[in-house]
Amino acid sequence: MSDDFQQRGGSPWGTPPGGGGGNGSGRGPTPPDVDKIIREFQEKIKRFLPGSGSGGKQAILVLIILGFVWLASGLYRVLPDEQGVVLRFGKFVKTTQPGLNYHIPFPVESVLTPKVTKVNRIDIGFRSERDSGFSSSGGVADVPQESLMLTGDENIVNIDFSVFWVIKDAGNFLFKIQDPEGTVKAAAETAMREVIARSDIQPILTEGRSIIETDTQEIIQKILDEYTSGIQITQVQTQKADPPDQVIDAFRDVQAARADMERSKNEAEAYANDVIPRARGEAAKILQAAEAYKKEVVAKAEGEASRFLAIYNEYKKAKSVTQERMYLETMEKVLADIDKVIIEKNAGSGVVPYLPLPELQKKKATN
Repeated sequence: MSDDFQQRGGSPWGTPPGGGGGNGSGRGPTPPDVDKIIREFQEKIKRFLPGSGSGGKQAILVLIILGFVWLASGLYRVLPDEQGVVLRFGKFVKTTQPGLNYHIPFPVESVLTPKVTKVNRIDIGFRSERDSGFSSSGGVADVPQESLMLTGDENIVNIDFSVFWVIKDAGNFLFKIQDPEGTVKAAAETAMREVIARSDIQPILTEGRSIIETDTQEIIQKILDEYTSGIQITQVQTQKADPPDQVIDAFRDVQAARADMERSKNEAEAYANDVIPRARGEAAKILQAAEAYKKEVVAKAEGEASRFLAIYNEYKKAKSVTQERMYLETMEKVLADIDKVIIEKNAGSGVVPYLPLPELQKKKATN
């Protein structure tokens, strides 16, 4: 052995400084007992294995409790305004409806519960200053690159609108599209440009907005369904539809002139509706009077003819009597209002008997 080994006391473990061992025997420290360490480790393992006494039973009970807790952790609740999305190792498996549901506990399956009844809104053509972070005054800022659109009659219209949507299928919403809001916005702008491109500017500015909103909503929904986005469009609401700012005054003048034209047209139609019925009423009245006069004249003529025929028939039966009767009736009518003096032709010569009938009538009238 080397001199250095001899100087350390001939022990491979050496001698501590001061010339003495740690155990007072004059030797170096004792090396660790590997066999003892292994035996102690085996004893600890046996305590947790079945059949190892009370320690093993306790371990089994603990494992059973932990198993029940792990299985119970698979219960989850979906609120009425939510929809459950079950993922198995991160892959979409199914969707669940509101209520108490179950899934294989973590780490096998996990659940997402997005809000499906919340109405989301996207503004196109404008931004509120509050949303943009400029101020809280509630004003709006126009976005010309979104709002300016070309109409079917080659005019430019500045239209702002909002799209309202909800989640229809949470699974498709979370995993079929990467940017739901961006997808809805792009589809809405595309649909509105398509509808505006086939419409004239006049209906867009006046009474045609409801039709434009309905058509746009249908096209947006069709696009999103093709993407299987899981999104339902609930409403498209037009906020503003005006000509471009540079020519808006001229358009307003045109609108005022058209309004005057419509008002004059309505007044003319009202006058026509008043005069024409009255004229028709007067014409009907004249026609009815003429018809009545015609019937009256015909009826009188028929009556006279019937009377004449009746008299003629009686005349043929007794000519002398009929002639006498006709003579008396005629004279009665002729002499009814004339003062009369009756003279008897056989009264005798030289004497004219006179009966003052008019005087008698006057006295009678006086009395």
